[in-house]
Amino acid sequence: MIGSRSRGLRSERVLASPQHDGGTFRNSRPVPLGPRRGTRLELGREYLFGGQARRPPRPLPAESPLPVWARPAETGLRVTWLGHSTMLLELDGLRVLTDPVWSERISPFGPMAPRRFQPVPIPIAALPPLDAIVVSHDHFDHLDRPTIAALAPRGTPFVTALGVGAHLEAWGVPPEQIHELDWWEAAVLRGGELAITATPAQHFSGRVGGGNRTLWSSMVIQTARRRVFFSGDTGLTPQLAEIAARHAPFDLVMLEVGGFHPAWDHVHMGPAGALEALRLLGGGRLMPVHWGTFNLALHAWDWPAETAVALAAEQRAQLAMPRLGAPFEPQRGLPLEPWWRAGRAAEGGAAAPIAGSDAAAAAAP
Repeated sequence: MIGSRSRGLRSERVLASPQHDGGTFRNSRPVPLGPRRGTRLELGREYLFGGQARRPPRPLPAESPLPVWARPAETGLRVTWLGHSTMLLELDGLRVLTDPVWSERISPFGPMAPRRFQPVPIPIAALPPLDAIVVSHDHFDHLDRPTIAALAPRGTPFVTALGVGAHLEAWGVPPEQIHELDWWEAAVLRGGELAITATPAQHFSGRVGGGNRTLWSSMVIQTARRRVFFSGDTGLTPQLAEIAARHAPFDLVMLEVGGFHPAWDHVHMGPAGALEALRLLGGGRLMPVHWGTFNLALHAWDWPAETAVALAAEQRAQLAMPRLGAPFEPQRGLPLEPWWRAGRAAEGGAAAPIAGSDAAAAAAP
């Protein structure tokens, strides 16, 4: 469950990385994002007495994507959100799975580990043939050992950030299937039909023990006709504009919005940050991810969705909020029905913004 460290040639590449310094990876060109708001005491008080409903009372509505997956995408791009940061992307007939997590609990701490409140719409065995599996970084909610072990026998190439390959190999992925990338490096697959480029992110890494021994990345995934951006986990960084200069425009931008708190806005964006990131990336269609599956923060479980919808309407952003398991083609329209409100209706209340956050200020009368 915990993982492994790079050795041999993998270790040499880690040590040679411009992002590696003094034994660990670091954020390149970090920006001042203001003081880290909130002390441990304040966070503890919010955790105990905040009153937020951090889990829905029952599983959220979901669909099986299998009937749609059985036919090709008419526009060449189709996206299926399977929960949190796990998505099946179909680009010109090629299939890419991002940050696959199927486990009931994440981390090795047994009953103390975060437990999913939303099942994956399909079992791993029901996945179609895959052309690549992307792993953005090694945190437990993005890199899940049982899921990797189940996917390893498929023979699918894994594309991941520098240093993460040691985990994959330790869990049964043959080394020839692993493509470890430093920022701005690309893996070219399927005879040149598919390219996946690791791009900068402002985050951190680590499972249990020493942190930042593996790199964290966002990813640009492209074919000859289609190009999408997947943030992994990141705070706001001016490097998003550099990514846009090198790779935009994107047919779809997938950005994390959940697991957020103002105290850690230097490594996570939240909905307000995601809309600013969309601007830095050159605009376009935004699909919020990293929500609706695990209780990893202090906000209400549906706060990311409700806040993203409100701020996107205010800023006239193009927003896609697909139902879990429901494939959609961005060129044919963006799903925006508030399907998750069925879970809130049973609680008899509405989502409340995080106190002290930018979104709270935007939502205030």
